[in-house]
Amino acid sequence: MTTVTAFWLGLVQGLTEFFPVSSSGHLVLLQHFFGIREPQLAFDVIVHLGTAVAVIAFTWRELGEILASLVKLPRWLIGGKLAQAWSQERGLRLLGLLVLGSIPAGLAGIFLQDQFRALFGAPIVVSVLLLVTGLILLGADKAQQGDKQLAEVRAGDSFLVGLAQAGAILPGISRSGSTIAAGLKLGLSREAAAKFSFLLSLPAIGGAALLELGDLGQSAISRGSLAVGFVTSALAGYFAIRYLVALLQRGKLRGFAYYCFAVGLASFVAIALL
Repeated sequence: MTTVTAFWLGLVQGLTEFFPVSSSGHLVLLQHFFGIREPQLAFDVIVHLGTAVAVIAFTWRELGEILASLVKLPRWLIGGKLAQAWSQERGLRLLGLLVLGSIPAGLAGIFLQDQFRALFGAPIVVSVLLLVTGLILLGADKAQQGDKQLAEVRAGDSFLVGLAQAGAILPGISRSGSTIAAGLKLGLSREAAAKFSFLLSLPAIGGAALLELGDLGQSAISRGSLAVGFVTSALAGYFAIRYLVALLQRGKLRGFAYYCFAVGLASFVAIALL
């Protein structure tokens, strides 16, 4: 893999990971129509870690609070003050909410893995699901501004957003779009919905990367190409997050919705005719 190829693949990964257009859905359609395949596993791990860095850069304050709570957790447990800390420490609450919100996707990945994998070979289903993503984005675009902040997110809210993330395992359903839409429907402010969505992506991205980390040592890709892919995906991912949040705050997600409608409808017609 050349450094130029690594740059473009890192750029595409960084943008589509957070823009609500379903990167997995696009991959399925690209494979079907153009024979474009996934990059080698080691490179895939690297660019996913790059997008995780983008999330960390965007949510560093919240992650700092979570880390501080982790350090204090043994003391709270020993002192029997966990319940008190839960009501007073935002970092501890966020940690618990992220664990709870990650459960649906984790269970879906374990028990429905074969069913999900089969859909990656069904491009016409992906086309329909892209239309569903468009509808989800239109709903999010029209959602009234809530006022619930991250500190006010409840366990039930977290679980429901987690269910939306589990549904986004389906290729064609946008993870960021569905989780942000769910947060808005639950009364979160636009900023809180976005931040919770991106925080919730970290366990999924990090867990998948860690499971495949051992393959890095066996990679034939040069370190230079890996570095280019990592840096490019991190920078592109951070730009995508900032741009998406800016559009969300102005209630202008309909452009992504129309894009999903166009791609979904065009691919559906093309698959039906070919």
